[in-house]
Amino acid sequence: MSLDLTSFDAALKSYYTDDRVQNMTYMENPFYALINKFEQFGGKNLPIPLIYGNPQGRSRTFATAQTRGAATSSKLEDYVLTRSKDYSIATIDNETLEASKGDKAAFLEAATTEIDGAIRELTNSVALGLYGSGYGDRGTIAGIASDTLTLTSPGDITNFEVGMIMVAAASNTAALRTGSSEIVAVDRSNGTLELASVAAITGLAVSDLLYVDGDRAAGASPAKTMISGLQAWLPGTAPTTGDNFFGVDRSVDVTRLAGYRLAVGSLPIEEALIAGEALVGRGGFSIDHYFISHDRFADLKKALGSKVQYVDMQANAKVSFRGVTVDGTKNTIRVLPDRNCPDNLGFGIKMGMFKCYSLGKAVRVIDTDGLQMLRQASADGVEVRYGFYGNMGCRGPGYGVRLDFS
Repeated sequence: MSLDLTSFDAALKSYYTDDRVQNMTYMENPFYALINKFEQFGGKNLPIPLIYGNPQGRSRTFATAQTRGAATSSKLEDYVLTRSKDYSIATIDNETLEASKGDKAAFLEAATTEIDGAIRELTNSVALGLYGSGYGDRGTIAGIASDTLTLTSPGDITNFEVGMIMVAAASNTAALRTGSSEIVAVDRSNGTLELASVAAITGLAVSDLLYVDGDRAAGASPAKTMISGLQAWLPGTAPTTGDNFFGVDRSVDVTRLAGYRLAVGSLPIEEALIAGEALVGRGGFSIDHYFISHDRFADLKKALGSKVQYVDMQANAKVSFRGVTVDGTKNTIRVLPDRNCPDNLGFGIKMGMFKCYSLGKAVRVIDTDGLQMLRQASADGVEVRYGFYGNMGCRGPGYGVRLDFS
């Protein structure tokens, strides 16, 4: 009897347990692995309330205090979090499955190669999104030579893969340029990528931002359709009047509603981390983790020299990460390298204030009908669908600082 959906679905279930998928997604993604998870993000939206100011009924003079007490109250806001969507689909030719019949190991290897790849690609997108702006930008063009693009930050090359279809815009709030082009080669040592045709993207220019086709919303001043990550919650520029971030105008109290930002390009890495922690502490907040790029982490270890103290952090029984510690004013701060963190940025946060909210597991098989594998409607093959429905939320942006190493 030839292989059918029922028998193959059973094989998938035995190989793709929640634990296995979790271990695959946590590997090499410290922030994604360690951030708190909330996996019941149902309904239309999810309000995240925040008190950012106290009632101002205080004065040395009783009458004045009484008057102000009647006129003021605690300052509250609630971010009305909505879900973003992300998908990764593995397609397997039916002939390949049939040709493997009778050799169980080869059969499962052929299937798992594609499915593992789909899981990792979605994981990479989610893990990158947790650092992102919400627009889906993956890198900035520093130079164009023929069909080869050089990235402003070489470390951003980890965000690109051969086969991706790229689109571009002059900024996150500018309309997308007309056209797209496929990545045909990636040079990870030099931070360059080659497109099939630069000319296919009309007006592509230095300083343009690059996106995977379908990630960035169309039009000028588009909505943030991807995960609103650390760059969104802790923006590089202080929000101004009219800012509307999940329904909140953050300009009324920029640091408590949009965190701190600090230019540290002129400081040694150790001093930069200390300065960031001091800035947050001055506002009455604290941080307990820093996430930086691997290059910055190497700089930190060199700077600490013999003073370096390592710490191992456990995401689960099988996945752990090694970082170093630096002394903070209120507590010891753990510093971890993350390949998803932009090389020119670092983020100091209090981990308990940030959470990944999702409808079900963050990276999950879409099997509402009970089948993990589906026949393709118009081709001789099958497909497995993985998806993400969720977003990142924060209960206290004041417990976060964005360091700019540029």
